[in-house]
Amino acid sequence: MPRSRCGWAGADPQMQAYHDDEWGVPEHDSRALWEKLILDGFQAGLSWAIILRKRDAFRKAFKGFKPEVIAKFTQKDVARLLKDEGIVRSRAKIEATIGNAKAYLAMKAMGEDFSKFIWGMAGGRPIAFAGSVPTKTPLSEDISKALKKRGFKFVGPVIVYAWMQAVGIVNDHGPACFRHVGRKRARSR
Repeated sequence: MPRSRCGWAGADPQMQAYHDDEWGVPEHDSRALWEKLILDGFQAGLSWAIILRKRDAFRKAFKGFKPEVIAKFTQKDVARLLKDEGIVRSRAKIEATIGNAKAYLAMKAMGEDFSKFIWGMAGGRPIAFAGSVPTKTPLSEDISKALKKRGFKFVGPVIVYAWMQAVGIVNDHGPACFRHVGRKRARSR
């Protein structure tokens, strides 16, 4: 019997695997949270399927998404990335990634753990699906403002909400989906 999934997973095996194994799973590793935020920023204006197909190329191009390495990228690296057909070649998004690495490291230097900061703003545990899925929420707006205040770019409230879904801060798997989490296991928004 086939699994009932969220409609966006479609029939693509890669999207289904992402839906089944990653999307909505609470992530608490600071570096992994940062990587996923960067990828969601690259998604802006595109479909997630495009980013997912290019994810390995992104990881290679951005040296494993190590903020300590990316923060040292120069204009030579930007030029290299703009020629890399395996990734989304947007100068603004590439330069934002370098700046976001610096912002991430600045938080770390100030003793601010990225995961604790984000999950603290979210109340410490996943927020459960509660009806129609919005494109942004007051929480995504608050996180967006807090990240921008710290120097992050490509972190508007819509991007942040998509990222919150991806990293399990919000569990928006629909009630018919086998990955749906009931209100007893997560708080409602």
